Amino acid sequence: MTQTPTKVTFGKSIGFKKRLNQRVDAYFQENNLAKRDNPAMYLKTAVILGWVISSWTFTVFGPSILWMKIIGCISLGAGIAGIGFSVGHDANHGGYSNRTSVNRAIGLIYDVIGLSSYLWRFRHNYLHHTYTNILDHDVEIHGDGLVRMSPYMEHKWYHKFQHLFMPVVYLIIPFYWSIADVHIILFKRRYHEHIVPVKTKDILVLLAGKLAWLGIFLGIPIAVGYSPITAFIGFTITNMTYGFLICNVFMMAHVMEPAEYIEIDPISKSVDDEWAISQVKTTVDFAPKNAFLNWYLGGLNYQVIHHLFPHICHIHYPKIAPIVDEVCTEFGIKYNFYPTIGEALYENYHLLKVLGSTPEITLNQKQEVFSV
Repeated sequence: MTQTPTKVTFGKSIGFKKRLNQRVDAYFQENNLAKRDNPAMYLKTAVILGWVISSWTFTVFGPSILWMKIIGCISLGAGIAGIGFSVGHDANHGGYSNRTSVNRAIGLIYDVIGLSSYLWRFRHNYLHHTYTNILDHDVEIHGDGLVRMSPYMEHKWYHKFQHLFMPVVYLIIPFYWSIADVHIILFKRRYHEHIVPVKTKDILVLLAGKLAWLGIFLGIPIAVGYSPITAFIGFTITNMTYGFLICNVFMMAHVMEPAEYIEIDPISKSVDDEWAISQVKTTVDFAPKNAFLNWYLGGLNYQVIHHLFPHICHIHYPKIAPIVDEVCTEFGIKYNFYPTIGEALYENYHLLKVLGSTPEITLNQKQEVFSV
């Protein structure tokens, strides 16, 4: 993929990432472990795909009992979120397999669940992971103006209600993403000043993915006898479940105190810290000892680790985290995390409320305001 040049540069390395790489590489060598192509990840893939397929089959062909259909749709949505958290996420980062062809093939599962894998790699892997929490570069904290996720973003009157309406927005996000993908690839072809390089094959994959998504989750139910309205209601419940789960989890990584928001120098277009240090400062982990979340969220509760090592399979993150913590201490950098998902959710919505109700936050006021 061709990447758009940017004017933003990061500070000179002080050896932090080099030291991290040495320690993490030593861990894998000493324990004779592979960073990718792990049996545990293959098993997880089989379990999650089995979850999705069985939920879809039960919902479409199971008993014609309303409450069972609703539970089936919710289970299907939660399974699709599991694909987004784990299988597709690792594959599209190149962290699933050592073979690019395998990563790309498995990464196409994003297209089947309604999300362009190509745009995801550009928007998430490149823009978000390179320019984390830098407004006008990190698309994922922009929110298209609807939500204020940065103190440097223009404040609108409706932002004071954002902590209340965001859960509703999360419910419809999958539909928005699907439409926005088509708009970006076929027409707009840019995120802010970053041009999205689009080839014919990218358009074909996008359109084929949308047809597969609609065909599997709408077309087949209608073909086997469900009315279009009934099929659409089930489709909506499924995607609302998926959207609510995945948006809450992704938001907790960076829109939460004490994650920092980076403002580039207006003259040099630079950031003071080296890139790896900036990643630690702008990211927060949560619930590291929750065994179920460690499995289900695909390492997204270890976002600090993920941002530093996106090409390593997430099943290794719980073991890498203590190493990162030690190196952070060595370099005098704070490694931020919340012990539980409840605390992280509270802080995320609290910060949304603060950003929505405080129109102007200066650099000197920012930490003071966020701590209220």
